[in-house]
Parts: sequence; structure tokens; C-alpha cells
Amino acid sequence: VQLQAFGGGLVQAGGSLRLSCTASGHTFGNKAVAWFRQAPGKEREFVAVTSRSRGTYYADVIQGRFTISRDNAKNTVYLQMDSLKPEDTAVYLCAAGNTIYSALKSEEGYTQWGQGTEVTVSS
Repeated sequence: VQLQAFGGGLVQAGGSLRLSCTASGHTFGNKAVAWFRQAPGKEREFVAVTSRSRGTYYADVIQGRFTISRDNAKNTVYLQMDSLKPEDTAVYLCAAGNTIYSALKSEEGYTQWGQGTEVTVSS
């Protein structure tokens, strides 16, 4: 499965962006699909995950501002980001895998990764 993430860009603080993650070659099926992000000079961190069987979870730092959703007909997972802050600036990557519950928020739980899309939030 090859993943592609897109939709990033430059936005002012308080603005919104919607990121998309599509899979080519195969469908997401029952895989967990997650978003991670990596800011310059920082480690990659978990943002959100959606899994048909294991639920939807968010990182505390974006809770209430970001929404992850899944369109199975389009084989696409979205990350709607509202009320963006400068500290949300990062490269956002999507990932997929047959991830067990305990690994949903961990990079190690995912076997397929997209190339990332850059989000810059200006103050």
C-alpha cells in the first residue's frame, strides 16, 4: 500500500486546513490509519488515529481542534485542523497498519507511511 498525504500549506493562526491521506494499490480496509507530525528539531509525535475496530483517538495537545475522519468510498482519511496555532507547524505524515490497540499512538505500530505534507502556521 502506497500512501500519499496532501493538503498542507501556509495559514494564519486561528485558520483551518484539511489534510488528506489516500492509499493506492490497496484499500485501507480494516487498517488503523493515523496522522503523526514532526516539527523542525523535534521528534515525531502522534496526532490522531482512526480504526474501525479499535476507535478514534487524539493527542491531548490537539484535542478539540482537530478531527480525523474516514471516507471508505474514496479510500481517504482526512484530518480537519481548526483553530491552528504556530506550534502546530510541522510536516504531517499519515501511516497505516494492522495495529494492535496498545500501539495505536506509537510509530512502531505502523508499517506503511506517506511522504508527508508541510503545514506552516504564522502568528
